[in-house]
Amino acid sequence: MSFKKDEDTDELGALLNLDHSAVLQESRVFNQTPIRPRHSRLLLAKILFLLYRGDSMSTTEATNLFFSITKLFQCKDMSLRQMVYLTIKELSTLSEDVIMVTSSLMQDMQPKSEITYRASAIRALCKIVDPSMLPGIERFIKAAIVEKSANIASAALVSSLHLFGEAKEVVRRWGSEVNEALSGKALSQGPSFFGGASQAQVVSTSNIVQYHAIGLLYAIRQHDRMAVLKLVQTFSGQSSGGWLGGSGATLRSNMAYVMLIRYAVRVMEGDSGLAAQLQTLLEEWIRHRSDMVSLEAARAMCQLGGVTGKQLTSAVSALQVFLSSPRPTVRFAAIRTLNQLARTHPEAVQPCNVDMEGLITDSNRSVATFAITTLLKTGNEASVDRLMKQMQGFMAEISDEFKTIVAEAVRSLCRKFPAKHAAFLGFLAGVLRDEGGYEFKRAAIEAIVDLAKHVPESKEAALAHLCEFIEDCEFTKLSVRVLHFLGEEGPHTARPTMYIRHIYNRVVLENAVVRAAAVSALAKFGAAAVADAALQKSVRVLLQRCLDDREDEVRDRAAWSLRMGAGEATRDKYVRDDSTFALAVLERRLVEYCGNPAAAAQGRFSFDGVPRISRAQEEETRARTRLETMDAVLTGSAVSAPAGAAGAKQASEPGTPTAAGAMDVFEQQVAYADKLNAIPELAAFGAQPLVSSQRPVDLTEAETEYVVRYIKHVYESHVVFQFDVTNTIPEQVVEQVEVAMEPEDDIDGVLAPVVVVPIPVLACNEPGTAYVAFERTETDTFPTATFACTLRFVVKECDPATGEPEEDDEGFEDEYSLEAADLGAGDFMQAAYLPDSQALWEALGDDAESVETFALANFDGIEECVGRVADLL
Repeated sequence: MSFKKDEDTDELGALLNLDHSAVLQESRVFNQTPIRPRHSRLLLAKILFLLYRGDSMSTTEATNLFFSITKLFQCKDMSLRQMVYLTIKELSTLSEDVIMVTSSLMQDMQPKSEITYRASAIRALCKIVDPSMLPGIERFIKAAIVEKSANIASAALVSSLHLFGEAKEVVRRWGSEVNEALSGKALSQGPSFFGGASQAQVVSTSNIVQYHAIGLLYAIRQHDRMAVLKLVQTFSGQSSGGWLGGSGATLRSNMAYVMLIRYAVRVMEGDSGLAAQLQTLLEEWIRHRSDMVSLEAARAMCQLGGVTGKQLTSAVSALQVFLSSPRPTVRFAAIRTLNQLARTHPEAVQPCNVDMEGLITDSNRSVATFAITTLLKTGNEASVDRLMKQMQGFMAEISDEFKTIVAEAVRSLCRKFPAKHAAFLGFLAGVLRDEGGYEFKRAAIEAIVDLAKHVPESKEAALAHLCEFIEDCEFTKLSVRVLHFLGEEGPHTARPTMYIRHIYNRVVLENAVVRAAAVSALAKFGAAAVADAALQKSVRVLLQRCLDDREDEVRDRAAWSLRMGAGEATRDKYVRDDSTFALAVLERRLVEYCGNPAAAAQGRFSFDGVPRISRAQEEETRARTRLETMDAVLTGSAVSAPAGAAGAKQASEPGTPTAAGAMDVFEQQVAYADKLNAIPELAAFGAQPLVSSQRPVDLTEAETEYVVRYIKHVYESHVVFQFDVTNTIPEQVVEQVEVAMEPEDDIDGVLAPVVVVPIPVLACNEPGTAYVAFERTETDTFPTATFACTLRFVVKECDPATGEPEEDDEGFEDEYSLEAADLGAGDFMQAAYLPDSQALWEALGDDAESVETFALANFDGIEECVGRVADLL
């Protein structure tokens, strides 16, 4: 038999051209007798395609369609029944009264039904069931969890995991059954609930049940640290005399081992007492016979905080072996882990350099890109020339996204080996001549600019390459960027007139945007402090010619440059000064001004309250964002949203480590100010705190009943302690939550308590914020004090499912002891950006230097020691 493909009857084309109304009209076939399985199955596939494509369906249409599909339960065709289950699950969120199909699904879960029916019926039933009706089918789910059939057990476990978010307390009662499924034990030795005595039960050799069971068991126990530790110990392969004691059960599923490694790191990493045991466990798992488990353990070892190069030896050795694996996925996982490790421990990755050089020609371009970027971080000065030659042919075979990553990596290497600037410039100039998109060319331009700034010997050669690039540049933004840099650095070279010629060519040949940028660059040559009278005269002649330009922006810039360049004072203020405003603060002040008619009536907007930052500080902030973007592309993770775009979310939790690390100091202050000004008792202290803590300090352990951390805000005459509180007890709701602060030192005459802002209601796992404010009675002194803190509140019993307190429960007062809170001299100091800290240190002189000796113990290296001292200050 032969088939001829006809484009008009192509199945994919038929699906892409489906009409919503026609499919609904055709669905009437479900009501016909007898049922046509093949036709119905194809029609259900069309309905699913419409839903997956995103077509909207009204509630009435979805409900009518849903109940038409339920009539197909009369047909025993297995393929049709599978499509019915899938369609019911998709329509359950759109239809009404879907619970009416419960009886049909329950019938498919009976012992005489096919195993495939039972597993699919469990999935569909758990998708449509209401949490309030879950106790009615609880016995079916519990029996299915310990079923010998892997299909049924996995379906029950996965469905239970989906139900956990809506019915936590009910699912928690299934812990013993989940534990039995994880251990591979049957609930009883008698007949199966689903199989019955008359039906032979087939025991599957699949280990997927353990993978699903360990995920559900962790979800049930994740708030009980000791229970998770016991879970890790039970299945870690330790004997009864292990570090926690207990049985030495084993896992047969490699995916379950991967999850166990992640749970072990999550629960043990923050405990210094278990650090040695965690290292031992990871080293044991690194030697596992499965590549998947070994890779996960090596990755976890490389991501541990405070790990030393010696402790990384086993992980790096295992990853080095995987670099020569015949499977591309294994090579990719190994090289990506080494790439991430090279950012923090490049010396630990250097033994793998020879193996990584062999991956530069790997057929998988992703592997080759990771190899190149890792070698650029770990290579030595002697290998730079060889790497540059290898990358010349490599660049033409990868996408622009990876070309950008390579350019960024070369940019980082430029600072590491400044003596090799000629090789770097040759490579970057070569890639600029190749075909490529905007982002790739921008990355190469920024690398050349960075090299010219930090390696003075390469400046003139870098400027020459940039002048050559703008002669034939297709991207207006890049031409503007190059012209701006030429205006900054060109006047300070030995022959500035050479660059003036290239800049003026842009005035003659380019579009209006580039011409305007060229005029501004010319003005900087004339206003430079090193410019002689002849150079200033030549620049003025060129600027006067620009007054006849056909574009008003070009004419205005030329006229402004001629006017501002006439005197020394105006040149210093308007041309040479490169400082700019902190944009996050400026944006917030402008929004407040435009949204307040009273402020507009009082006068025009004032820039006095907007801090100014240097151009170097602004570029440092951009460089941080650029590195985060590059890391996200390399790791496949999402790029973090800018602080301005995520302002609302960060304002609610500005003190989180992630937010604090990603936000600029001014943006962080704005987020704090928005939150504090929303509280009437604190709004009168000032528009914005002068200094705020950049990191929150924990007052409790992360696993306690009440998790508390605090942040300090210092105003001109007040100090505000912000306490972020989380209640982790599902059976309780706490009200009137406040923190009592008792000074351990005498603070009379220095600090006086003025405001206590409690949390009205604090439900389970819903963070709240309380405040305690002190007034500084003497603003010219900077007091230090330690406060004993106690959490006080009213406890009420509640329904864990709804979170609502009982009506007749008046509650009782209780308190919870916290760690002490400190107020130190460093809390009154605001961080400042120092572009050249060494020059500032030398400028202070010997009179400002104090030499003392301190004992610094329990540090693994000088880097950790310096970080701890900086945190203390």
